[in-house]
Amino acid sequence: MVIAAIAFGARAQKFALIDMEYILKNVPSYEMANEQLKQISLRWQKEVETKANEAQTMYKSFQADMVFLTDEQKTKREQEIVAKEKEATELRYKYFGPEGELYQKRQTLMEPIQNEVYTAVKKVSEERGYQCIFDRASSQNIIFASPRIDVSNEVLAKMGYAK
Repeated sequence: MVIAAIAFGARAQKFALIDMEYILKNVPSYEMANEQLKQISLRWQKEVETKANEAQTMYKSFQADMVFLTDEQKTKREQEIVAKEKEATELRYKYFGPEGELYQKRQTLMEPIQNEVYTAVKKVSEERGYQCIFDRASSQNIIFASPRIDVSNEVLAKMGYAK
């Protein structure tokens, strides 16, 4: 009896897969958000590189002029170079640091899309009676899965992007 109950319980569970990469590629707002992030990132990267190049130029000028400078002038120029390098480093951290502006912008743009996908996955799961839905795009442990259990297109349909 116990073995029969366990076997029945295991058979009653339903699982499905989604391919998050496939879903996101078919959501126009995701592609637009990625392009926007790319443009912002390039602009900020250029700004950081400009600051770093200014510091490099100041350093080269300092090296060329060093023999003509007094100790006081050398100290002043060294401090200016260090300040410019620090400015570039702080700007890089401000934009690209762990809690930087790029991270925050990504959160602002991507969170609504992720919530929409999650809501659609949850609806499909509830309607079809799935106990668990795995993301095949992020799981390296899934060696093979039958295409019949992939509900990615259903998730897209719930989001209004029918395939």
